[in-house]
Amino acid sequence: MTYRTRIKYTTEQKKYMWDRWLKGDSLKDIGRYFDRPSSSIYGQLSPTGGIRPPDRKRSRLSLSLAEREEISRSIVGNLSIRTIASKLGRSPSTISREIKRNEGYKRYRATSADQAAWNRSKRPKLCKLACSRTLRLNVAKKLKQHWSPEQIAGWLRREYPQEEHNQVSHEIIYRSLFVQARGVLKKELLQYLRTKRTIRRSKHSTMKNSGLGQIKNAASIRERPTSVEDRAVPGHWEGDLIAGSNNTHIATLVERHTRYVMLAKVTGKDTETVVTALIKQSKKLPRELYKSLTWDRGKELADHQRFSLATDIDVYFCDPHSPWQRGSNENTNGLLRQYYPKGTDLSVHSQAQLNRVARELNERPRKTLDFETPAERFEACVAATS
Repeated sequence: MTYRTRIKYTTEQKKYMWDRWLKGDSLKDIGRYFDRPSSSIYGQLSPTGGIRPPDRKRSRLSLSLAEREEISRSIVGNLSIRTIASKLGRSPSTISREIKRNEGYKRYRATSADQAAWNRSKRPKLCKLACSRTLRLNVAKKLKQHWSPEQIAGWLRREYPQEEHNQVSHEIIYRSLFVQARGVLKKELLQYLRTKRTIRRSKHSTMKNSGLGQIKNAASIRERPTSVEDRAVPGHWEGDLIAGSNNTHIATLVERHTRYVMLAKVTGKDTETVVTALIKQSKKLPRELYKSLTWDRGKELADHQRFSLATDIDVYFCDPHSPWQRGSNENTNGLLRQYYPKGTDLSVHSQAQLNRVARELNERPRKTLDFETPAERFEACVAATS
């Protein structure tokens, strides 16, 4: 058996690696460039949680190597600390501390002192969460309720508008979770993130695929009224199925104006079963709040005319290869994978359990709603129709 020689990546190779990762390339693709497995690349990115470490720079206030060499020459010339400080335009106390922390008068060396200062500058700085126990507990509590870091950050701004010490950015929350050296949020809290990843993926990374079916007498999304597009009017929904093992599925519905979520248990993917479940679900809502439904081109809604006849709800279908046309639903399906991972049997979940998950999603604040919850927006719409 032959073994590959262990590779020691250079600074330039690491820079290239990070550039590819932030562009959205996979670990496997990056590893292929170096002729290494994805685990080799993971080993380089994981210590900082997939978050590119900032380039290290010297503070403009710190002593330079040239200044340290001048200090060393001045010591050899038996010059006083005040004289050295005057020559460099520095405070005498700065020169005194520099000499004392680097072996003193007799053993001071410019090169070793400069390297020691560079090494000391690597000390981790405390982040905001490390300095506030109350803030840390608030964040941990919301993570356990499956709130995203961005939702938590937005909620904190609304809850404590005049108290900056009780606010934190979503970026700091992510960094505290993924970069465990910070020792602020426990690693176990990663399990409450939607994706449960151990390193952060680039926002440019995508894994989307779409399957298409042929639907007869389908009304194109391009025929949908323009009033639906700007989301100003409630009552227009987007729908889809999420799939599990053993050919099991759950129907997902999202209202475009409020992002309110409804889930329906289906016993199969055939169009008769799905349409019957959607008809039953539609009867739970006031007529004014269910005016249209936009679906992808899956054959499960081939019998869309029966649905429209039974509910008086118009059905529109997306263009081929255009899942982004049901963006709210696509995003919600991603959120639901936290509860229903791919490859699991979805038939074991009762309608009551689906309702609980939908309620939890509807009670999370959303950035797109100025951190109000879908439930709050939807209830306001229901009150307006009463």
